[in-house]
Order: sequence, then structure tokens, then C-alpha cells
Amino acid sequence: MEPTLEVGQRVLVNRFSTHVGVDPEVGDVVVFHPPTECGVPLSDGRLCPGPGPDEADENFIKRVVAGPGDRLRVVDGIPVVDGDPIEGEWETIPCRSPGVPCNYRRAITIPANHYFMMGDNRPSSQDSRFWGPVPRAWIVGEAFATYWPLNRIGSL
Repeated sequence: MEPTLEVGQRVLVNRFSTHVGVDPEVGDVVVFHPPTECGVPLSDGRLCPGPGPDEADENFIKRVVAGPGDRLRVVDGIPVVDGDPIEGEWETIPCRSPGVPCNYRRAITIPANHYFMMGDNRPSSQDSRFWGPVPRAWIVGEAFATYWPLNRIGSL
């Protein structure tokens, strides 16, 4: 999630809102259990359209870039949802290196109750591009602030 978060940085997570039915929104930084694999065989140049049946034991933290029913493609590492690029007030590391999977021009539709996650470090992020949208039930909560190290305390 660099540059938004540094390796080893600690965050506070709101678990309550997720469990009372508040859905994540595009731009939110969330903690979740990722799928262990894509649910369909992939060919080069294609986003994973659906997750496999198993969630990983580990927690990941990424940004929501698309939600249920959204049509998504990725161009130069920038998610394009329903024809509009998703570029918020957050900073990302651009995806311009040769050989890095940054372009997925064929659109997929995000399934109901699923969210597509991408890291802000687009060239080096293991995210939904490879293992698919995350089921809502696997989302732990929204990260809303950082508390460690002390010089990086703040809201997300």
C-alpha cells in the first residue's frame, strides 16, 4: 500500500460498521482475507473475474476500486469503472514498468456482494487483479487511522 502506508505501519480498523451492514465504498482502505486463487483459469491480459472458494488465513490491506455491479478494466494501473478512471485524492505509485501487469483492457463485471481491491503500489501489489473480487463476508473492516510509528499518526 506504499506510499499511503509504509511497511510495518500500524492501522486502526473499524470492524463494527462492516458487521452492521455498512458497505465499503470506492476509495476506502479495508482489511480483508483475500481469496487463495482466482476461481477461473486465466489467460494473459485478463482480470480475474471471480474468486476461488477459499479465503486466506492472513489479513491484507488494500483500497476498494470497484463494487458490486461495476464494469471494471485497468489501463496503465488505473482502474476504469463504468468508463470513468478512479483516481482519488490518494497517491499511488504509477504502473509504467515494462513486463508489469498493468493493462487489462477487457472489462469484467464485479459480482454481487463482492469488491475489487488494488494496492496503491500498482506495479508490486498482489491484489484482485490476480485472485479476483473479495466477497463482502471476507472483509474485516475499514482502516481509518494510523497509530504507529508516531511520526506517521493520522487519518486515512
